[in-house]
Amino acid sequence: MPKQLLKTLTMLTLVVGLALAAGVVSANGQTSTMVTADIPFDFVVADKTLPAGKYSVRSATQGGNVLKIGSRDGKSSAMRFSDLIPERREKRTARMVFHRYGQKYFLAQIWSGDDYGRELRQCKTERVLQHELASNASKSDSVNGSFQIVEVVALVR
Repeated sequence: MPKQLLKTLTMLTLVVGLALAAGVVSANGQTSTMVTADIPFDFVVADKTLPAGKYSVRSATQGGNVLKIGSRDGKSSAMRFSDLIPERREKRTARMVFHRYGQKYFLAQIWSGDDYGRELRQCKTERVLQHELASNASKSDSVNGSFQIVEVVALVR
């Protein structure tokens, strides 16, 4: 009996060790990826408006929960919490996804062409606009076309 218990504990320790090692390798892979794109319009991240231009996005934390969005010239940047989301498309492409309300663009998702992407948490300004849009839509029978999803092609480095 003690021999079987020792064998079981050894196997359990080995499995847990391998799972931890795989998790560390996966997390390290996420932090080294940088997505870059030329954004042709001003956009909002964390209630901060960033001007049009060339931007890069990378993980600011080991787990990838915080993203740093910075202009290539170093003059504009913002940080935002994000959540891991699965890719639902067959064809995986690197891209930045924006939500557009009228003439305001909000960075919503970052994709590096993998099985998973990052979804930025909505800022207060976007939540207010979304609420106003829903309120206006419920007051009228017509479909309000002021919300759009805009995608910008990106490169992975």
